[in-house]
Order: sequence, then C-alpha cells, then structure tokens
Amino acid sequence: MRAYTADQWVLFFFFYCLCGWVWESCYVSARQRRWVNRGFLHGPLLPIYGSGAILILLFTLPVRNYPVLLYFCGAAAATLLEYVTGAVMERLFKVRYWDYSNQKLNLNGYICFTSTFAWGFFSILLVKFIHPPIARLVLAIPSVFAVPLALALVAAFSVDAVQSVRAALDLRVMLEKLTEENEELRRLARRVEIVSAFAEEDLQKFRDRTQVERILLQDRLRTERQERLENKAERKLHREERLADALRTLSEAKLSALENVASAMESCRDRLECGEAFAQKRAEFDDAVKKLRERQTVIKARTAKTYRQSLRILRGNPSAMAKEYAEAMENLRRLGGMHKD
Repeated sequence: MRAYTADQWVLFFFFYCLCGWVWESCYVSARQRRWVNRGFLHGPLLPIYGSGAILILLFTLPVRNYPVLLYFCGAAAATLLEYVTGAVMERLFKVRYWDYSNQKLNLNGYICFTSTFAWGFFSILLVKFIHPPIARLVLAIPSVFAVPLALALVAAFSVDAVQSVRAALDLRVMLEKLTEENEELRRLARRVEIVSAFAEEDLQKFRDRTQVERILLQDRLRTERQERLENKAERKLHREERLADALRTLSEAKLSALENVASAMESCRDRLECGEAFAQKRAEFDDAVKKLRERQTVIKARTAKTYRQSLRILRGNPSAMAKEYAEAMENLRRLGGMHKD
C-alpha cells in the first residue's frame, strides 16, 4: 500500500464530504418532498462522512485483503466516530442532530445495530470499489497543484466551520431564551392567580384571560387554518415574507398574554388596601409588572433576522431534536413552516 501525503489525505476528506452531502441531501429531500441543503455547514460538505471515510480507510487499508476483518474494523471505526460526534455535539450545542432512539439495539440514541451493520458493508464498498479509482485520480494530481488546492479547501472549510459553529451556538441560546420566556409566562400567570385570589379577583375570569397554553393553542389553530386556506399564489410568497408573518403572529399572541397578565396585576394592585402587609404586596405587583413590560420590549424588538440562522440549521437537519428545549424547538419549526416527521 502506498503511503498518502498530507495534502492527498485532505483531498480525500473533502471528496467524501462532498459525496456524503450529495447523498444525504438527495435522500432527505426525497423524504421531505422539498429541497434540503443537508448538514451543519453552509457549503456542500458533510464532515461526518469525510471523517468517517478517512477513519475507515486508516483502519481497513492494512487489512483490505481480508474481507471479514475489513468489515468489522470499518464498522467499529465508523460507529465509534458516530457515537463520539453525536455525544459531543449534543453536549456542546444542546441539540441532537440525529437520533436512533426508536431503533432496536441503540446506545443512548447516538448509534444502533442497524447503522453499525450498514457501516460494515459500506466499508467494504468504500475500500474495494469506491476508493481505488478516487485514489488514482488524486495521486495523478501534481504536488504543485495538490498542495495549494488542499490549503485553499482547508481555509474555506475553516471559515465555514467557524460561522456554522457560531450559528449553532446561537441556536442553543435561542432555544434557551424561548424556553425561559415560555416558563416565565406560565410562572407569572400562576403568580397572579395566587395574589389575585388574595385580592378577591374573579379567579376563573383571570384564567380565561391569561391562560398561556390556551392563547398559544388558539394561535396555532388559527395559523393552521390559514395555511389550509392559502391559495396557490399565496404559497409562493418569499420565505422571508412567510417568516415575518409567522413571527408577527407568534409575537402578537405572546404580547396579548403578557398584556392580559399585566392588566390583571395592575387591577389587583389598585384594589389592595392600605397597611404594611398590603404595601409589600403592592411592591411585589410593581416588580412583576416591571418584568412583564421588559419582556414585552424584548419580544417587540425581535425581527426575522434574529431567527434566520437558527432556522437554516433546522432546515438542514429536519430530524434534529433537543430534549431540554422540546417546546422551543417546536416553536421554531412552526415559525419556519417546518414539520418534524
């Protein structure tokens, strides 16, 4: 076996990244019935495939003449990479970009027997049939061209990777903020229920005006009904226009809930009598109303640009999930017009 140079390994890596992107994008697009620019990066590359191919080659080329060893070495190498990559990405970004939890014999949802079984056969296919002609092609490139090409690809890849990691971290922050916001809405509503009873407010009337889940459910049903009634021309609206419209609808629903809670708080506060105990309650009301007004300001300041990068990642990874932020993830998908399988 001829030893490959560093620049040749780099070219192999990017070639298999591209092949993986083509395969995944075509496969997922067919399932979604729309074009999906698959993956984590902006460019047409899937590093998990490139890394997997390189790792398989490193493990299997020395035993390429022994099919059984080739199968098991390739399956083990690819499975290890898949597990480590999945675990690290979820730990870092709080999002699981693939999940095998519904598959039999899976390990923490990152790997499963079916995937490992397939990796073994892919290793044989790669080493015996795919890699030999690719290797001849790469080896035929003169070093004077191969080295600059490899360096240029690494530079472009690095820029893309930095931007994509930043976007993924922004998605994590977005999910955290949306989750915190939804919980705060519910917490404030429960808080006012308690103090409104103290002030002899009609509790059922308050709940009817401030029940967050009901307001958000009404918003969701109204949105779905509007989508069904859209005609062909309306469905051709530019994605940014649809996003802005969906954001406006969601923001109005949350602002309505916040305004109703704030009004109820102010009403309870104004009805409190004098005295030290009541003064303390009034101070609590004032503090809660102040927080509500601050939250309203934050929601009003959001634009479609705030969500654009997060939605790009979710569109490229339709099966992505976040256990800690499931509701926020669903809110983002609905905002972007996406529906999880």
